Amino acid sequence: MGASHFSLGTGCLASCPVLMAILIGHPEWKHVSALKQLSTTSVEMKLQRSIEIWKMGIVNYLDALKLQERLFSDRKAGKILDVMLSLQHPPTYTLGKRRTYHNLLVPEADLKAIGAELHYTERGGDITFHGPRQAILYPIISLRDIGFGARKYVEGLESAMIELAALYGVKAHAGKVGETGVWVEDRKIGAIGVRISSGITSHGLAFNIDPDLNYFKHIVPCGIPDKGVTSLRRETKMELPSDELIHEQLIQCLARIFRFSDLQWKQEPSSLDTGELK
Repeated sequence: MGASHFSLGTGCLASCPVLMAILIGHPEWKHVSALKQLSTTSVEMKLQRSIEIWKMGIVNYLDALKLQERLFSDRKAGKILDVMLSLQHPPTYTLGKRRTYHNLLVPEADLKAIGAELHYTERGGDITFHGPRQAILYPIISLRDIGFGARKYVEGLESAMIELAALYGVKAHAGKVGETGVWVEDRKIGAIGVRISSGITSHGLAFNIDPDLNYFKHIVPCGIPDKGVTSLRRETKMELPSDELIHEQLIQCLARIFRFSDLQWKQEPSSLDTGELK
């Protein structure tokens, strides 16, 4: 007779103890068992998704933008795995690709007097403000690899901020149609502006921990009139921990939603050197 071949499923074997006992004694059974173990290990490895988290502190907006562009190109080319930048900016206003200048309520020339800058981007969304005491995350990830479309991705960003607010007893919610972001009643606590090209993301979200809300008086935040802006400090009754811890909590929320199980933390990577970004 020729070589033996096993083609019975494990369900069939489990339902027939006598057959199971015979097969376990067969000299080829150890090979089947080894293959099954290898298959299980391969599935577990495939399900484990890794992402690098770059903790960067306060970073000039243009430096962060150049870094995002470089990382985006590298991720698109398959040179790197997924990355998330965790940082804050000096006071900065940014306009999205629609260039809605009318939502800037002061002359651009006057911004220097209030200690702010204005920058133009290719992200979606309207004008917004970035500054100290915000948790800003810029994921550079492949949506195809995590099986997300654009809408589901944005909803994931919203869900992460809603979960973070809930940790501090604040009931937040996603906006209505045309009101992207996260709100506490009619006050915005988290903004979203993303760019997706070739399935790779850049830009991201900004969650208000305790920024100077006076800066928002000079714009129509996200182009939505008659709405307020708020912060976690203003809404919670709890004492807040350090900004760094809140950043980490937001990252953990986002990682769970996007199914990243292996978070590799990097403290202020040397790749931010301005000489490398020019």
